[in-house]
Amino acid sequence: MQKKTLLLGASSKPGRFSMLAIKSLVNHNVEVIAIGSRPDEVAGVPILNYPVYPNDIHTVTLYLNPFRQKQYLDYIIQLKPKRIIFNPGTENPELFKLAKENDIEVVYDCTLIMLNNGTY
Repeated sequence: MQKKTLLLGASSKPGRFSMLAIKSLVNHNVEVIAIGSRPDEVAGVPILNYPVYPNDIHTVTLYLNPFRQKQYLDYIIQLKPKRIIFNPGTENPELFKLAKENDIEVVYDCTLIMLNNGTY
């Protein structure tokens, strides 16, 4: 396992990019913690509807729009990830600023593409 990832905005609905990302992360042997609004499971990964505080998160990948991210800003920073991936549609200047102030790398990209082209 590498680059333990917290996926925020997880969904089990078919066709959702967050669901596809969970499956792809698992297929690439990345340990995933998924947090969404409804408890469920995707590819053997439970979707939790509450925050957890592991101390070894490498990457937070976002599948929530900036408005929905507001309730998680402090949570994300408290996790002290090495990087945050803003997937298309999740760009958030407020979180970008907080990340930079806390020495967290910010990436504007698509987790699915990064996994497929080996840049994850």
